[in-house]
Amino acid sequence: MNNRAAAVTASLSGKGSVAGATPAATSDLRAGGQGDDGDAPARARAFAEPLIAGEWMDSGENVLAHADAVAAILASIGGSRSMRAAAYLVYACQHLNRPQEVIAKAFGPSQAALAMETTRLIGLQRQTRVAGDTAGLHEKPATQTENVRKMLLAFSRDLRVVMLRLASRLQTLRYHAASRQPAPRALAYESLHVFAPLANRLGIWQIKWEMEDLAFRFLEPDTYRATARLLDEKRADREVSMEALRRDLERGLNECGIAALVQGRPKHIYSIVKKMRGKSLDFDQVLDLRALRVIAADVKGCYAALDFVQSRLTPLEGEFDDYIARPKANGYQSLHTVVRDKARRPVEVQIRTQAMHDHAETGVAAHWAYKEAGAKGYDGVSASGEYDAKIAVLRQLLAWQRELSVPGGHGEKGAQPGLFDDHIYVLTPDAAVIELPRGATAIDFAYSVHTNVGHRCRGARVDGVMAPLSTPLQNGQTVDVITVREGGPSRDWLNPERGFLVSHRAKTKVRAWFNAQALERTLSKGREAVEKLLQREGKTAIRLQDLALQLGLKTADDLFAVVGKDELSLRTIENMLRPAEPAPDNFLQAKKTRSPDGSIPAYKSGIGNVLVVGMDSLLTQLAKCCKPAPPDRIAGFVTRGRGVSIHRRDCGNFRNMAGGSPERVIQVQWRMPTVADGAVFPVDVAIEAADRQGLLRDISEVFAREKMNVVGVQTQSVKDNRGGTAWMTFTVEVTQSGRLGLVLASVSEVPGVRSARRR
Repeated sequence: MNNRAAAVTASLSGKGSVAGATPAATSDLRAGGQGDDGDAPARARAFAEPLIAGEWMDSGENVLAHADAVAAILASIGGSRSMRAAAYLVYACQHLNRPQEVIAKAFGPSQAALAMETTRLIGLQRQTRVAGDTAGLHEKPATQTENVRKMLLAFSRDLRVVMLRLASRLQTLRYHAASRQPAPRALAYESLHVFAPLANRLGIWQIKWEMEDLAFRFLEPDTYRATARLLDEKRADREVSMEALRRDLERGLNECGIAALVQGRPKHIYSIVKKMRGKSLDFDQVLDLRALRVIAADVKGCYAALDFVQSRLTPLEGEFDDYIARPKANGYQSLHTVVRDKARRPVEVQIRTQAMHDHAETGVAAHWAYKEAGAKGYDGVSASGEYDAKIAVLRQLLAWQRELSVPGGHGEKGAQPGLFDDHIYVLTPDAAVIELPRGATAIDFAYSVHTNVGHRCRGARVDGVMAPLSTPLQNGQTVDVITVREGGPSRDWLNPERGFLVSHRAKTKVRAWFNAQALERTLSKGREAVEKLLQREGKTAIRLQDLALQLGLKTADDLFAVVGKDELSLRTIENMLRPAEPAPDNFLQAKKTRSPDGSIPAYKSGIGNVLVVGMDSLLTQLAKCCKPAPPDRIAGFVTRGRGVSIHRRDCGNFRNMAGGSPERVIQVQWRMPTVADGAVFPVDVAIEAADRQGLLRDISEVFAREKMNVVGVQTQSVKDNRGGTAWMTFTVEVTQSGRLGLVLASVSEVPGVRSARRR
């Protein structure tokens, strides 16, 4: 932490005071920011000043001066005190080691969350802009839509975040214009095609018009200057005639008993150029170069003023819009008409009430003025409609996002279809935005909110109406999940034909739940078997963890799992628990016997297909767990009463038994004449394949063609996201295992087979 940050932190802990702060403000900081909210901007400035007064932005503007200007812009559009305070706190964050903790202590958690969320959005947008500028992609629709997406998600978490970004961007453009230095092209393009449309969506025309003109000035300076010159050339005559018309209309309205104020409307260069290009008009053909605005006392007065204007002047056919009866989606209301004055020149007239005018200038900014004030609101303004306002705004942004995915959306050329086609955005009851793949259902939504919400989901209301869980959701819908206290998912949810799940996350969570349930049953089965064995053997004092370690396993649960899945025989555990019995004398003698030259004596004939070192007529049997066959490397294990069990050396059971009783391991070898005599050995083959009709028949035909006798088949089929998977275990008879590899290669060529291997 630098010295300035240390000074601020010291003030918060009571060891110092913030430079420039009044005693009352310092007291409020130490009290956790619970003082009069009206002091919030001043306290925030005093808090941030020692941190940012000597800092400079990438544009070259002083950070403190920038924050002052942003706070002033927010005040001009009705921004709340907390928003103006955040204008300073945002830039202080990067100078604090624990910004959220420090700001929350000084100004409260809501203010800290706002500052941190805004800081995060600034960083994301800077990365997108720099990456796009470097790659030459800053004018690509994909970059534009990614910016919209980030704004949308940030906006859903706190309605005030994007307001701060709009004010900050407008000030940056103002600084570049005032200092007569060109703005970076990527920044200007982003301002014109992301920030200005956003201000339009929110109904904040005061910011929209100015930002469009400033950004256009940097993007197309020659066109901007040429249009400005055309406006200036006829400005004097136009202003004289418009002032005369204004006085005449205002006097006439008042004489008719219609209380109204008539004023001129400013001209915006970008809107003029956009209209000329969109309608292929010359400069003189633009109808709203001359424009007036009538502010009436009420709605009735608006329509009375409309009748008066159209009776005194000649209205142009087809040039009338009633946005009072049919407001725009962002809440804009006004009457628009185009008339001709006495000199036959077109004049646009907008008629609205003062409330409509205030909304047109500041848009949804009014909703933030009372966001933190609770039910009583600030200055008597109720906050009861804040939630509805948030939903309306978010749906405006969602509508904007949809327009970006169709060619020519919101008047922009070159928009590409499909930019948002793979995702939708839906709202929680608290108006948080959830991003989902297109076609997602209420269950996908539930799992996106929280895994446990998904597990316990049993129903859903979509926009307040009960809907089936398999209903695909649409952009902008509000989803309220109905859950039970306890429970889990249904296996039907994994059936692709039922259409319950689309998102990969939800499918993974459901499979994980069922896998956990299966593992729990397996562990329970294994624990029960092991505990019964220990009771039967009188070894209940043995710690299960120690028993697992003796068997080469890490934990007791690992032991229960292999026993529950029949991967470890209980007899193996029995052999380890029981004391070793003396081996037969002839066996011990054989192990000690050496040839005169010190080598191992020759193998002697045993009973079966295996030779045992130095032993005659010793019973041998092939282990069922690994089913050895020539020429597998094998080893023998002396059992109690069942002779020698022959295992493959890589058999897991054999390794466990040999680890517990190494003295019972003996050397064995295949009896070669047996192979020549045509003896056969059963081996298991494991096959995984895509489930389909005729699969078992096609694989069986391969074994038949290779003259391998199939003596057993086990199959299991499970539906999954690949359409279905079949697991098959074939027991086939072979004369030697070496040939099996060639046969398995043929099996692998069967359509749908993913793997074929010996178990």
